Amino acid sequence: MNPLFSPIKLKGLTLNNRIVVPPMDQYSAQDGLPGNWHVMHYGNLAASGAGLLIVEATAVEAPGRISPQDMGLWNDAQEAAHKHMIDTIRSYSATPLGIQLGHAGRKGSTARPWEGGKPLPADGAGWEICAPSALPYAPGHQTPAELTTADIARLTRSFVASAQRAVRAGYNCIELHAAHGYLMHEFLSPLSNVRADAYGGSLKNRMRFPLEVLEAVLAAVPANYPVGVRVSGTDFVDQGWNVQECATFAQALEKAGAAYVHVSGGGLAPEQRINLAPGYQVGLAAAVRASVTSLPVIAVGLITEPELAASIVVSGQADMVAIGRAMMYDPRWAWHAAAALGQTIAAPSQYLRCKPHNVKDLFA
Repeated sequence: MNPLFSPIKLKGLTLNNRIVVPPMDQYSAQDGLPGNWHVMHYGNLAASGAGLLIVEATAVEAPGRISPQDMGLWNDAQEAAHKHMIDTIRSYSATPLGIQLGHAGRKGSTARPWEGGKPLPADGAGWEICAPSALPYAPGHQTPAELTTADIARLTRSFVASAQRAVRAGYNCIELHAAHGYLMHEFLSPLSNVRADAYGGSLKNRMRFPLEVLEAVLAAVPANYPVGVRVSGTDFVDQGWNVQECATFAQALEKAGAAYVHVSGGGLAPEQRINLAPGYQVGLAAAVRASVTSLPVIAVGLITEPELAASIVVSGQADMVAIGRAMMYDPRWAWHAAAALGQTIAAPSQYLRCKPHNVKDLFA
């Protein structure tokens, strides 16, 4: 069996293969509620054959949204809507479903990408935003309010409450969003965190908030329930968060009981310089994996070809691979990867007859 198609355990959850559909924001919710678009979108991806499907970044409070159309999980109506979506998907797919819980921090209150993505003023269509320090993301963006220690404690409770809602709604795992320049990442990076208290300065202090959230969430969910963390391996900016610091953070996540670490990159500052190429962030995942003992690592970053995905797992650079944009472009990517690599994969009974005649033993 090709290792890409071998099972893996994330605490109490067993995945059938190492292919992960990562969170990809849809900016299509109303009042934070997942709707028909989400049922269709995630239902389609749940038939992909991937080992795990992680639902998009979902805010733990209204001011934590990126855009007004972000999904949320801070009230009963949202919890019920998530449960309805999950129950609908569950009626035909056994694919494990995770959810990414996050807070936009200083990158909140913006328009949707296809509407320009510009910052929305607090006195207009937007809202007041917050961050570890009163530093705007970029010129023209709001200057965020600096969080007090009381605010930090309140936000930790918000993450816990949303995590408990996620469990009740039926999600199989939770991913905490500490990447791409959003709130937890803002605490981690010295470019966005210039605090002088216990949450700023040293690496230990900058890691404090995300670790407190992880520990509080783990204490609030059932034993052996998987809670992973998405990280940016680097800011791609000089003097910013780097892969060495990320590796230390991963070691702390492992010690705290995280189920996995999902290694991406960038997003914190518009000054970032990234050289895009196939697998351009895999080296970050490999460095993190080399620093931990047994914490599973997910690699991501322009992984589009089955052979590249398989080589990442075979070579030990990561334990799983996340196929994002390529999966949206081709929602049957995992089927095609199985066919290319001579593997067997699960598919809905309704689709079994679509197998090409020249491909043997594709569907389980």
